[in-house]
Amino acid sequence: MTSNQRTRLALALLALAASLTAWAAPPPRVSQADIIKQSAPSDWRRLDPENTLVMEINGQQVILELAPRFAPQHAANIRTLAREGYYTGSAVVRVQDNYVTQWADPADEEKEKDKLKPLGTALAELPAEFSIPFKGLPITNFTDPDGWAPVSGFADGMPVAADPAQNKAWLAHCYGVVGAARSTQPDSSNGTSLYAINGQAPRALDLNITVVGRIVKGMEVLSSLPRGPGAMGFYDKPEAYIPITRARMLADIPAAEQPNIEIMRTDTTTWRKLVEASRHAIGGWAVHSALHSNICNRSVPTRPIQGAPTPG
Repeated sequence: MTSNQRTRLALALLALAASLTAWAAPPPRVSQADIIKQSAPSDWRRLDPENTLVMEINGQQVILELAPRFAPQHAANIRTLAREGYYTGSAVVRVQDNYVTQWADPADEEKEKDKLKPLGTALAELPAEFSIPFKGLPITNFTDPDGWAPVSGFADGMPVAADPAQNKAWLAHCYGVVGAARSTQPDSSNGTSLYAINGQAPRALDLNITVVGRIVKGMEVLSSLPRGPGAMGFYDKPEAYIPITRARMLADIPAAEQPNIEIMRTDTTTWRKLVEASRHAIGGWAVHSALHSNICNRSVPTRPIQGAPTPG
């Protein structure tokens, strides 16, 4: 081989190596923070005043967005309970580590029946609302398998699992999701006692309990409360209960006092981009991309309402 031939071969090999490197390199990706920053106003929505419960615990705000599509009768009962003062004066009675924070009437049902809070016009009995038909559900699917259901995604800002073969969809027990506590009978919940998932996602609870919504603000309040020393995390002394000092439907709060937050919609291209970005490690620190995501790993962003004055 002549000198010129060797030179041409070396240049060809360098060009091939460069092209292979360029081919192997992943395409540049936008970070989740940048996707949120570049989002349009239409990618966001305000809370539905008739389906948002605002509570005050330890002087801090906890906001529960109800899921009337999935649990309409429980949502209606919760609205009634809130408007008739049931939750105001109730208390957090249980905090079980890595499981749930639960609030209810602090009076003992067996020993203090005369002290139980009246239900007013709220219903004492409701049917279980564990699932709804899948057909026609406006769900934004995840591409990765869920492990707990054939289909998973988000609808109305809520994590959803589904089985199309059974025409069944349900809200999944992810961090921040709120369920209606019940006893042995499936139809024994009515919204008087609610719990929020404060740790890992106990998906085995799916389809066993009526899920009524999701905490959109204040999970740091509920998850940082003292753990109950009793069985299953219940507080064993009444003085340990943490009172709900006030609870109101957002629609009943004066405009100047309403929380100044909006939520990213989960039916947009921007949301899909955000989910995809969560599958990839971006930046100089990470060395591995999981290339997988699931509905309980994906939180829905919130932010202050753009251009709105901050309540004084």
